Amino acid sequence: MLEPLLKEYVYYLRITKNLSKNTISSYQNDLKDYLLFLETNYHFKRMDQVKKEHVVNYISRLKRQDMVPRSISRKLSSIRSFHQYLMGEKIIDENIVSKIPKPKTQKPLPTVLNLEETLRLLDASATEKTPLGYRNNAMIELAYGAGLRVSELINLNISDIHLNMSLVNITGKGNKERIVPLGDKSIKAIRKYIVEGRPFLHPIEREVLFLNKSGARISRIGFYKIIQNLAIKAGIEKKISPHTLRHSFATHMLENGADLRAVQELLGHEDILTTENYTHISKHHLQEVYTFAHPRANRKEE
Repeated sequence: MLEPLLKEYVYYLRITKNLSKNTISSYQNDLKDYLLFLETNYHFKRMDQVKKEHVVNYISRLKRQDMVPRSISRKLSSIRSFHQYLMGEKIIDENIVSKIPKPKTQKPLPTVLNLEETLRLLDASATEKTPLGYRNNAMIELAYGAGLRVSELINLNISDIHLNMSLVNITGKGNKERIVPLGDKSIKAIRKYIVEGRPFLHPIEREVLFLNKSGARISRIGFYKIIQNLAIKAGIEKKISPHTLRHSFATHMLENGADLRAVQELLGHEDILTTENYTHISKHHLQEVYTFAHPRANRKEE
């Protein structure tokens, strides 16, 4: 029976690897189904009887069940890790699963606002003439104007902002720093907030730029709620998040002719392939424009 091996592996994940309960449960469920397939279809009693074609057949069964590539890829990762463990325990001689490629997964395109939707959101953020309203407008203008990650935005200190030089100093992933230009709209909104908003939020820490109503640094959830409320106010039906502003920044830059390398620098991407994802969004946008505007585009009759 193969089940005792699974119990030993689960113990290994819990004690040696110290994985979370949810992660272990995910591995366990994936492998239960896999081992049941081997026992039911091939009546294997030992894992050294399993060959590459048996694993491929299991993957083929998952595809026939219309399982999405992302889920298949996860199950294959679980199986690969299990076989690697068995090899380390000298139960099998080689990890046959390492030779099986993961199914190609198509990443869903991130939600992007078009220019008209973006302007509506920005306008909605500028209507409330209160300290919190000035803060919200400054955060929205800066997030979109500089293409910041939400963590980069909320962790800004006043010393990171150089309004007279039209620059902001960003600390990104891996504590890597970059300098991003600031546009006139962002500068105006930040200055308004610093002068007429922030002092009235009774700051607990003097250096923190964006504060919540208690005077402490605003949280990711806090900014998420701001975005959600402003989206409703602006009549935006798309499901958006703080990261949507970063996606929209990159897409609008590329649509308006910005160099891919320049956008990579602005976003702080290590790999230009990550930035290239936004070219797919731009192409999607161009296809929509063409389909709508060109008289020979086989548009459906309305």
